Amino acid sequence: MPAPPGQVRIISGQWRRSVVPVLDRPGLRPTPDRVRETVFNWLQTRLPKEWAECRVADVFAGTGVLGLEAASRGAAEVVFFERDAAVAEAIRGTLVRLKAPPAHRVAMGDAMAGLRALPAASQDLLFLDPPYASGLLEPALEAAHRALHPEGLVYVERRERIDAAWAGGLGYTLVVEGRMGAVSHALLGLSLPA
Repeated sequence: MPAPPGQVRIISGQWRRSVVPVLDRPGLRPTPDRVRETVFNWLQTRLPKEWAECRVADVFAGTGVLGLEAASRGAAEVVFFERDAAVAEAIRGTLVRLKAPPAHRVAMGDAMAGLRALPAASQDLLFLDPPYASGLLEPALEAAHRALHPEGLVYVERRERIDAAWAGGLGYTLVVEGRMGAVSHALLGLSLPA
């Protein structure tokens, strides 16, 4: 696997073109620009609220670029969960440099514990993009049920195709799915009882 780039840029919003450092860490792979652009175009028409009212969690933050994109577009609150101290400090440094409001914060520690500790139905958008080899995506989706607002959305990324049957088996509805190279990415919503 090639080393990650040394930096990526925020693609839109108030911090457009701002640099985000990418540390060389195993499993750390920032979501490519083209995928981020697609995902945020999807979100523009599908979020249950305006950005200014959205509470967002970037659960396996890594570079934090997904959460930073949401904050750049005006999200009310973004919490970044990151267990690697150096990576968490890099996100903090980016938030300070961008003069982000205190509602955007880094929670150092285990992402799964952080996800489980989020208040019930509190999150309008969750980014769940753990390292592919970690086996954490399905457990994270199961844990996310409690934290996600009933009309909220979850972004997921994985190597295997994301389809309605896979999403449904985890209690979600497939909202929209795309593929770039060998990676699938999608937005999911909670499957609500009929």
